[in-house]
Amino acid sequence: MTGSTWSSPATYGVLACALAGLIAVYLVLAPGRVRLAPARRRPVVGPAVSPLAQAAARVTALIDTLLRRSNTELHVAVLERAGVTMRLQDFVLLVVAAALAAAAGGLVLVGPLLALLLAVVVPLLVRVGLGVMAGRRRSAFADQLDDSLQLIASSLRAGHSLLQALASVAREAEQPTSVEFARVLNETRVGRHLNDSLDETAARMESPDFTWVTQAIAINREAGGNLAEVLDGVANTIRERNQIRRQVQALSAEGKLSAYVLMALPFGIAAFLMISNRPYMAKFVQGLVGYGLIGLCVLLLVIGGLWLRKVVSFKF
Repeated sequence: MTGSTWSSPATYGVLACALAGLIAVYLVLAPGRVRLAPARRRPVVGPAVSPLAQAAARVTALIDTLLRRSNTELHVAVLERAGVTMRLQDFVLLVVAAALAAAAGGLVLVGPLLALLLAVVVPLLVRVGLGVMAGRRRSAFADQLDDSLQLIASSLRAGHSLLQALASVAREAEQPTSVEFARVLNETRVGRHLNDSLDETAARMESPDFTWVTQAIAINREAGGNLAEVLDGVANTIRERNQIRRQVQALSAEGKLSAYVLMALPFGIAAFLMISNRPYMAKFVQGLVGYGLIGLCVLLLVIGGLWLRKVVSFKF
């Protein structure tokens, strides 16, 4: 009777219904077929490069080839002192493009003389701007040095190693101190000696105070001793020097302002006369004598500016 029960048509119908139900549940719950987009089926191809970008890449490669024949390290050092992270060939390309644009504007507005003058002045202004940026960066580094030394000494007292103390300065200090100390750490991690990295930083920032720090660290690494106390003494000395330097800057501020006014006065008068009495100023560009007088004025202006700079600059 049992065998007849399993072999009855009703049993087969129940099993068929159960199997159909399982298949239906699977079709509902099973994940669908993943279809890739046509773009993903193709090989990976980089973004299309525009003709302008290709031309710029060729020009920068040519500039890089030309720079390798000269003293490239000197030009790179100038950019590093100013805090410019751009590649040298890219920076030169921008300067050349700016000079050509200025020359084209001068050619359209006045003539070839102004175009030539602007083509020469633009690189000179860029060089002066880099010098100003480097000077500000050095001043900021000198102002932050005593606080940085105090942070290093505190980290050493807390039980950290010298590299960990330098890392704390790289994390917590402001620019440019953080950038310079981060560079020292990166150079040390790739195998360069710490003293060499610190000496190069002192030379790059042109900081005699940081040179004392590097010498103190080098002596301590060779002879031993309490580096935290040594750095505290150096920090106190640097702090007193910075105080004297700020007093000198305050006392010489009047002389610097007078120098700025005297340097700007000829340009202001020339601009006023160009607006109020243009024929009077036109005499300077109508003959060889006028051009000679303009050159003489520029020469005397440069000499006077250098003299005033020497008068208001102090070294101690």
